[in-house]
Amino acid sequence: MSLKDELVRQMIGAAKAAKDEAGKIRLGALRNILAQVKNKEIALIKRAEGLSDEEVVAVIKTMLKQSLESIDQFKKGGRQDLVDKEEAELKILQSFLPPQLSRDEIKGIVSDIVKNLQISGPNDIGRVMKDVMPKVQGKADGKLVNEVVREILGQ
Repeated sequence: MSLKDELVRQMIGAAKAAKDEAGKIRLGALRNILAQVKNKEIALIKRAEGLSDEEVVAVIKTMLKQSLESIDQFKKGGRQDLVDKEEAELKILQSFLPPQLSRDEIKGIVSDIVKNLQISGPNDIGRVMKDVMPKVQGKADGKLVNEVVREILGQ
């Protein structure tokens, strides 16, 4: 079952069970994810075959980043009610993403690559990133990976 099919299945279940506020938030979040997936399909002219699971995950990651930015803005604006709603939706978005690597796991991967490439210093960040990113794709945020690479290379 594809990730999109799983989203549809869960949305139908949420629609049947949306009696309380949490259920309504879940239903709204699932509908929003599916709407964004459909928009991406239309933009990429992939309506017939649909998006791959990796492309759906990319859409969810984009939504996750937007949600984090919204939470930050709502906190600055003193809107705790909207912060709570966004945080609930954030948890739903995260449930559809693959488990993320910890900082220590990323350090291990980066250290192995630095050893294998025989990197000398901070001038080789690009070479290290080029080799690390395919190994952690979808499992770690690029910003965190970059921080770890810079830390290991001493910059």
